[in-house]
Amino acid sequence: MAKKTNLVIVESPAKARTLEKFLGKEFTVEACGGHVRDLPPKSIGVKIDHDFEPNYKIIKGKEKIIKELQAAAKKAALVFLAPDPDREGEAIAWHLKALLGENGKVKRIEFNEITKEAVTSAVKHPREIDLARVNAQQARRILDRLVGYKLSPLLWKKVRKGLSAGRVQSVAVRLICEREEEIKAFKAEEYWDIFAKLANQEKADLAAKLIARGEEPLGVSPKEKGKVISSEAEAKKILKELEGVEFIVHQVTKKEQNRYPSPPFITSTLQQEASRKLGFSAKKTMVLSQKLYEGVDVTGEGRVGLITYMRTDSVRIANEAESAVRKYIHDLFGKDYLPPQPLKYKKKKQAQDAHEAIRPTSVFRHPEKVKDSLRPDELELYELIWKRFVACQMMPAVFDQTAIDIIAGDYKFRATGTTLKFDGFIKVYIESEDDEETNGEKAGNLPVVKAGEKLTLLSLAPDQHFTQPPPRYNEASLVKELEKRGIGRPSTYAPILSTIQDRGYVEKEGKALKPTEIGVTTNGLLVKHFPVIMDIKFTAHMEDDLDNIVAGKKDWVEILKIFYEPFSKALAEAEVKMEKVKKEIATKEKCPDCGKPLVIRQGRYGDFLACSGYPKCKYTKALVEEGTPETAKEKCDKCGGQMVIKHSRFGSFLACSQYPKCKNIKPILKKIEAKCPKCEGDLVERRTRRGKVFYGCINYPKCDFATWQRPGQNKEGKSSA
Repeated sequence: MAKKTNLVIVESPAKARTLEKFLGKEFTVEACGGHVRDLPPKSIGVKIDHDFEPNYKIIKGKEKIIKELQAAAKKAALVFLAPDPDREGEAIAWHLKALLGENGKVKRIEFNEITKEAVTSAVKHPREIDLARVNAQQARRILDRLVGYKLSPLLWKKVRKGLSAGRVQSVAVRLICEREEEIKAFKAEEYWDIFAKLANQEKADLAAKLIARGEEPLGVSPKEKGKVISSEAEAKKILKELEGVEFIVHQVTKKEQNRYPSPPFITSTLQQEASRKLGFSAKKTMVLSQKLYEGVDVTGEGRVGLITYMRTDSVRIANEAESAVRKYIHDLFGKDYLPPQPLKYKKKKQAQDAHEAIRPTSVFRHPEKVKDSLRPDELELYELIWKRFVACQMMPAVFDQTAIDIIAGDYKFRATGTTLKFDGFIKVYIESEDDEETNGEKAGNLPVVKAGEKLTLLSLAPDQHFTQPPPRYNEASLVKELEKRGIGRPSTYAPILSTIQDRGYVEKEGKALKPTEIGVTTNGLLVKHFPVIMDIKFTAHMEDDLDNIVAGKKDWVEILKIFYEPFSKALAEAEVKMEKVKKEIATKEKCPDCGKPLVIRQGRYGDFLACSGYPKCKYTKALVEEGTPETAKEKCDKCGGQMVIKHSRFGSFLACSQYPKCKNIKPILKKIEAKCPKCEGDLVERRTRRGKVFYGCINYPKCDFATWQRPGQNKEGKSSA
């Protein structure tokens, strides 16, 4: 009788191919495609009066996969459930175990990196499903279902059909709306600086800024303590007082300053830095990092996972990785760049610390070694992770800072300069900053001067400024703000950002996130009628409660009860008290049939112009005239003519410009940031004849992969975002 093999179940085919390499012939590795069960799409699926009991259903399209896994599990000696090592992965394993049968041969394994050592060690140390993690995931899923399923119909009734609300997404929109209100309410304040261009006895020049009159700070910005020069008249008065005054060096201060490296990446900092340095969206960063984690085919090595698990809030580094990077630094850069002891970084207060920091699985796998095996954007992200990890264990950079204080009558000027003495970690990596964080200081040498030396005044110039409003959030700064306020967790930042844009509450203006009109309207209503749910501290507290469920400190059903009672009460009140948003907007255009003003109304297929005299006058027209069709990049594949973009009530499409001679039309395929598991082609959004969205391979009909479930949306935070 043939010996039974063991079955390992992971989420994706890519991850399965990597594991097959490590595990050998005694193991069969299959992919379940992410979640296999979820709450039903067309009903609430939660028995609120029975301790919020969920009614899970097999996700449409997963029936065949389940049958195949069940058949494989029956033949296997042991079944190892190996989804990702987080709450969502634990829930996937729990659902799989329920479908495969409650027997002793089904075990859970997890690993933080997909390497031979980590995977084989995990197989040797299987465990039972962690129900605390599962319950935390269930609590999040049910919370988000209750909010979304109960609030969305209210918004349809009061504002517009098709709107939706989410427990965390709505708070993110609130932050963006409040920032927009700050910008609109901002009043610029005028202020002036005064700079003196001076020369020493050797004719070397330096620029010094006015900083004080006597002991009182002067020429500061309105945000700083001291006297603001608020007008040109004040500036000119000071210039007059400085006429003929000697400029004498009062003191020269030199000090050495160390700049220490940043910690290794966690999810939020990776998303921020990839946005600032590479221009990647949070969503793209997570799609690329998932692939680097699950494994790629590396020339000379075969299939290997390049980075550790990418959903983490921990800056912890494994001892063996720490030793390896210290050896690498010593061998490549020398002992001067290696600290006497490994650098340790303090974890943040709310960090779960369940996994390591994001790092390369081997520091010796330099980006140059894998560049031929990765796409350009994958290589850029891997290089960013690799450099940050190496730099985090290097010596600090050392700078010499010089400040020259100069007395001119009652006034004091200061010149500053910074020079690099030892490059340390910046030999490898320098962290970028948000625009609002930079202080405008420039590095540079100052000429040699000594106390008591008289300087020659070359010029004296005032410089006018105006205070600036706070900048709009971009993806990087919003993730930073969410993390700072304790909203969301590593796996939720990217879905939050995607959802608020996909649903039309927020739009991008350049890189900046700006609330749309419907976003502002919806936010205002939710803040007014659901102050608890929309309260930022409450949302952060709820995240802490979910963490406490994992830690075994709180019961998930009790958390749901505490939330639902005030929520249901607020919902009942809002049904009565929430005002309806006006459904039409007046315009200056007149109706050509009756002369009455035209108004913008909302219809099933979008906004349109209609006569305000309806129903007596039934004149309507499209809000935007089509005019000259926009030229597309591609040519017609039937006649070679130019394709153009046209619009219908069902959306935009490509049509041949030679119509009616050529009637070729094609849908405009919207790429999503995911790859086909069959052929690695791009996945695109498609629609059935009835308008239902599904996702298929761009290489159809050569590749027939298709799924109803949007790839990448089965991770934790799907509904909360």
